[in-house]
Amino acid sequence: LRSARRGTGRFFIVRHVGRTTGTVYETPLILAVVPEGFVCELTYGEDVSWYRNVMAAGRCTIVYGAVETEIVAIEPMTPEAGLAAFGFPESLVLRILRRREFRLLRAGRP
Repeated sequence: LRSARRGTGRFFIVRHVGRTTGTVYETPLILAVVPEGFVCELTYGEDVSWYRNVMAAGRCTIVYGAVETEIVAIEPMTPEAGLAAFGFPESLVLRILRRREFRLLRAGRP
C-alpha cells in the first residue's frame, strides 16, 4: 500500500465500502490506466470481497499518490480489449496465464 500512496510502482489502491458492515476498506491492485478510467483483471474471479463490495455500491475510489479518482461504473470488457489495455509485458503474462476476466472501472467526470 505504501508505494501506491506515494504514487510509485504498479499498485493502485481501490477504496470501497463493505456491503454489510459499511466499513471502508483499501485493497491493492495492479490496474491499467486507459482514457475512460482503469482496467482490472479479476485474477480470483467475481467472488472476492473487494469486487462484490464495489458491485453492490456501484462505485469506488482509486487512489494513486495524492490523486483520488471516483469510479462511477464497472463494465465488462472483452479479453482482447482487457489484454490490450495492459500493454507489454503484462499482456504477455496475462495471456500465458489464460486470464480472460477484465473490467473497466469508468472514472467520473471532474
